[in-house]
Amino acid sequence: MSLTYAVVTPARNERANLGRLAESLTAQMLLPAHWVIVDDGSDDGTDDLGAKFAAEHDWIVVCMPEPATDGQLTEGRREGRDLLAFRRGAAALPTAVDVLVKVDADTSFDPDYFATLMRRFAEQPDLGIAGGCCYELEDGEWVRQKVAGTHPRGASRAYRWACYEEALKLEPKMGWDGLDEVQASLMGYRTAIFNDFGFRHHRPTGGRERDRLRASAVLGSASWYMGYRPSYLLLRALYGTRRDPVALAMVWGYASAALRRTPRCPEAGAVRHLREQQRLRVLLTRGANP
Repeated sequence: MSLTYAVVTPARNERANLGRLAESLTAQMLLPAHWVIVDDGSDDGTDDLGAKFAAEHDWIVVCMPEPATDGQLTEGRREGRDLLAFRRGAAALPTAVDVLVKVDADTSFDPDYFATLMRRFAEQPDLGIAGGCCYELEDGEWVRQKVAGTHPRGASRAYRWACYEEALKLEPKMGWDGLDEVQASLMGYRTAIFNDFGFRHHRPTGGRERDRLRASAVLGSASWYMGYRPSYLLLRALYGTRRDPVALAMVWGYASAALRRTPRCPEAGAVRHLREQQRLRVLLTRGANP
């Protein structure tokens, strides 16, 4: 018996992408029990398109914005706005599911993607957060993005329900989708990327940011909030310069947040565990996702 799953998609002005994602989901060999589209204050017709899909399929649900809390995505993204939208979508699920998947609107999947992913969750009871590998378009070719083998990409992350419930405890701050992996580990679950299947990400990471330098600095600030070791942050930034020199702005963002004494994650146990995983000896034994 297959595990049941639901998809939640936070969406702000995603009309151009939503149709492609809808085609991918409706073509799945194993359909989701529900697909919840969380409109985040769109003004391009995203909500109308979502409503059209919901009228065609009874397993599609549209969540409209909450005026009291919804604001600009450019600010909200840095405050973990996608976590708030993710939670709102999960709260709107008509029925319970075994696995909850956060899927960005700018993604697409082969028809067997979710059937394969659910099979992995069923076969591996200790799997808490997982996803296939991420491909992005580079010079006309789909190229697999290399990241740590324990860090499923934020564009498509699947949570066993117990791990999602732990994510509910996190503050809605940028960096939450790293701390949730720590929480899962503390619960005894593994997190993983599977390299034998994947999904396509049609907008490069940080693609909403008009200023790449600022985007990198924001990542540095998020790393401060998460409690990164300074040595690990520096190594990560230097490694990132192999592809983009502006990755060094992460160091500036981290140092700036430190000088301002910006508040850090209050989950002390999660921060301690994260910093332990960032020790050099641990990194050398854990490896990356080659």
